[in-house]
Amino acid sequence: MVKPSDRLRACTGFVWDEGNATKSWDSHDVSQAECEETFFNQPLIVQRDKPHSLSENRYFVLGRTDSGRRLFIAFTIRSDKVRVISARDMTPREQQRYPR
Repeated sequence: MVKPSDRLRACTGFVWDEGNATKSWDSHDVSQAECEETFFNQPLIVQRDKPHSLSENRYFVLGRTDSGRRLFIAFTIRSDKVRVISARDMTPREQQRYPR
């Protein structure tokens, strides 16, 4: 079985479409740029989201933006692109799991 972090390393970019282009901004004030930069900052915790992986493999990351904002991002991988499903600020519980 391929680890989620290995699948993510093989990605070459992001895909934004009508379904996800403004969803995180409208719901949680998280921009596309913040979503993308989070994937390039360390530490980055990558996990498979088994409960939401019924029709396709879904994952989530706990990470931070360039400005230090801590985000939870749910995503899938389509072909070799990351497709963000949603992004929001980490909950207090998620922040406890995230290294300082």
